[in-house]
Amino acid sequence: MKALNTVICDIMIEPSRVPGDHNLFICGNDPVAKKQITEYMNDWFSWKTDNIIDVGDITAARGTEMMMPLWMRWFQDVIGHPHFNWQIVRGQ
Repeated sequence: MKALNTVICDIMIEPSRVPGDHNLFICGNDPVAKKQITEYMNDWFSWKTDNIIDVGDITAARGTEMMMPLWMRWFQDVIGHPHFNWQIVRGQ
């Protein structure tokens, strides 16, 4: 099970620090664990369940980890602070 590796701890526990809707990604091989994590994220930290995206089995963890170099660039050189997050916008 993998979750919470695409945001810093401030955003993990208080997603409202980033205004509007934004996403949290989870992956893993246990559907029951994914359901529990989604519920915990909602109950403990107020993540909207619709904003939690299941990206598949545990092999997707490598992809979410690869988001970090781009995130670091934005933090250090573009945005200048770590209080931002990803938002996936879906077309039709």
